[in-house]
Amino acid sequence: MFKKILLIITMLYAAAAFAAVDVNKATAAELDGIKGIGPGISTRILDERKNGNFKDWSDFIARVGGVGEKTAAKFSAEGLTVNGKKFSQTAAARSDAKNAKGDKVEKATGKKADKDAKTATAAATTPASAPAAAASATKK
Repeated sequence: MFKKILLIITMLYAAAAFAAVDVNKATAAELDGIKGIGPGISTRILDERKNGNFKDWSDFIARVGGVGEKTAAKFSAEGLTVNGKKFSQTAAARSDAKNAKGDKVEKATGKKADKDAKTATAAATTPASAPAAAASATKK
């Protein structure tokens, strides 16, 4: 009988140790309970969470300083989740690729705007009388 009770208590502790802690709902104490998260990181997480819940792991990594993909993978292995999901490098890579594509479009648009600005500046600095003078010189 004593062995059964001891076994049940041990199983309850094991289940509690592997319980998922959602970053959007956790208290500072719950975050500190994750191996690798100390008071500094838990404070940064809670401060960023005041600006809004984390959408996914890539949002979490981008907003919380000092957390990269390797650290996120470790936190996830220890039971941390974002919106109930464990860290997945493929999901993070897709999100990063999506962000990089947006950056490329922005850079391309910026280059076109720079070229248009140079063309407009060149047209504005050309004297208006120059084409007329060139035209009258060819008539003579």
